[in-house]
Amino acid sequence: MPSRRAVGASLDLKFERYPMPVRLRKFIGTILLVVLVLLYAVLANTVAVATLGASPWWVHLIYFSTTGLLWVLPAMLIIKWMAGPKQR
Repeated sequence: MPSRRAVGASLDLKFERYPMPVRLRKFIGTILLVVLVLLYAVLANTVAVATLGASPWWVHLIYFSTTGLLWVLPAMLIIKWMAGPKQR
């Protein structure tokens, strides 16, 4: 039975043999980013309308500041994937 390291190494070599073209990777990443931002904006505003109707201004400020920055976390993962594998 091969060790985990050996299996991981063989998977890395497999992907290195058939790399996704950079243009395709960036195209898919761009589409994913646009979909992420649109869905996230709709979801964040729907939650705000449903729950923050009678809240004071400072609750709105905290909520929209937090949700306005929170979408960056999944976007960073997509951008990191778009950059491709690390060059040796």
